[in-house]
Amino acid sequence: MLQNKYTKLTKIGLYISYLFIALFFLGPVLWVLSLSFKTVPELFYVPPKLFPETISLYNYSFILVKADIFAYLINSTKIVGGTILGTLLLAIPAAFAFSRLNFKGKHFSQFALLVFQMISPLVIAIPLYKYFSRMGLLNNYWSMTLVYIVLSLPFATWSLKGYMDTIPISLDEAGTIDGCSRMQVLTWLLLPVIMPGILSVLILVFVRSWAQFIIPFILLSDSRKFPISVGLVNLQSTSDAITTHYLAAACIIGIIPTIIIFIILQRYIVSALTAGALKG
Repeated sequence: MLQNKYTKLTKIGLYISYLFIALFFLGPVLWVLSLSFKTVPELFYVPPKLFPETISLYNYSFILVKADIFAYLINSTKIVGGTILGTLLLAIPAAFAFSRLNFKGKHFSQFALLVFQMISPLVIAIPLYKYFSRMGLLNNYWSMTLVYIVLSLPFATWSLKGYMDTIPISLDEAGTIDGCSRMQVLTWLLLPVIMPGILSVLILVFVRSWAQFIIPFILLSDSRKFPISVGLVNLQSTSDAITTHYLAAACIIGIIPTIIIFIILQRYIVSALTAGALKG
């Protein structure tokens, strides 16, 4: 009886904690959503109101018609799409090597990946600017995509390695007995099995790359090539017509692709994050 009561209290405490955590992360998003529907007088109400008095779509129509929001979204799609493709093409073979092969320097290479994963883009942004400036690679989609790939590769490799570690080695051995090479084992046997892990990594790389700000802000000066993250700042600083409610509407439009991708593929995220813990 006492144990059941303790269990119920524990569950109640957990749900209350989850609620506070959800409010902590969703609160700013809800506030921006509220601002996106407000008029100028409502922005200065004291005390401020969460819900607008009248819901109007004028702020969204203004952004869609007057601002280059679609151009920024297209730029982000180009960069992030190339990042996902390049990251997966490099991370899948690397994860296979770390998970299945024994080679000299394996542990050092894994440690190096962890070190690179902990490096902030803020640390490398200025050296990259000087290096790319000398090579004439500023304001270039290809150079931007390459930097994004390098930043995403350690995380993607470790995540896929953890997922591959959960697959019995007997599957590889069975393929080898049937005459498969290592590349055939990877492409014919392992890829179909780890597809949920690949999709989960795709989601996380998409989210991280879509929200990247420091690198494009430093390496791009041509506003026509800005991704959405930098475009919003440019929208605020260069146009006198844009005020807080317009910028809030632009922010909501900017996060819609991330929300759509997350909703469609969200069930794969947990599998990627917990794959390494399930081994054995």
